[in-house]
Amino acid sequence: MMDINPGTLADLRVTLTVLLSAFAMSHLLALVYVWTHRGLSYSQSFVQTLVMSSVVTAMMMLTIGNNLVWGIGMMGAMALVRFRTNLRDPRDMVFVFAALVSGIAAGTRAFGLGALGVAAFSLVAFYLAFVPFGARKSFDGLLRYTAPWQDGVNESATALMQRHCRQFVLATVREVRQGEASEHVYHVRFRKEESRGLLAKELAAVKGLSGVSILLEDTRVEL
Repeated sequence: MMDINPGTLADLRVTLTVLLSAFAMSHLLALVYVWTHRGLSYSQSFVQTLVMSSVVTAMMMLTIGNNLVWGIGMMGAMALVRFRTNLRDPRDMVFVFAALVSGIAAGTRAFGLGALGVAAFSLVAFYLAFVPFGARKSFDGLLRYTAPWQDGVNESATALMQRHCRQFVLATVREVRQGEASEHVYHVRFRKEESRGLLAKELAAVKGLSGVSILLEDTRVEL
């Protein structure tokens, strides 16, 4: 009959608890990232990386333990590995760091501290995602139209912008139609929400103006 070492079973229980704790905390972080992501560069691979990195970090902490020599050797081995993944959003880097810290907390058996830290981080992430904190939106969009080189046409457009826009700044002017007309592009900020429709309608009614278009901008979306 095979003897069972109680110490080995205890070590296995601790290892399983650590790995499951790291998985649970990083899984919550990944869900928070998915729910609060506000961009177009979403990657399923990055979300899965958040979970795996925490589990790997917990395994590393279990392996090192209190052994200084093993810790130095692990750092040397990691120094040989070069990570060439570029994170476009600094917010992604913070989530990666949070996943690594949760793995460290699980690996050092600081379960309460890790759970509290992940909960606090999640609340802050939700707050910053749904509250326009730090947003600085100067203009609502771009106004574009084409006007002939005639006196009074562009002045009429300017008068309409003064009526419907709180602020407008000329961005570019270029010649079109072999020099017979000019294309004007303005940064605009409307007085009211319905002002953009009224401005486009009234500009289209001005004789001589053509190609009237308004491109709205959302500074919260990362391209």
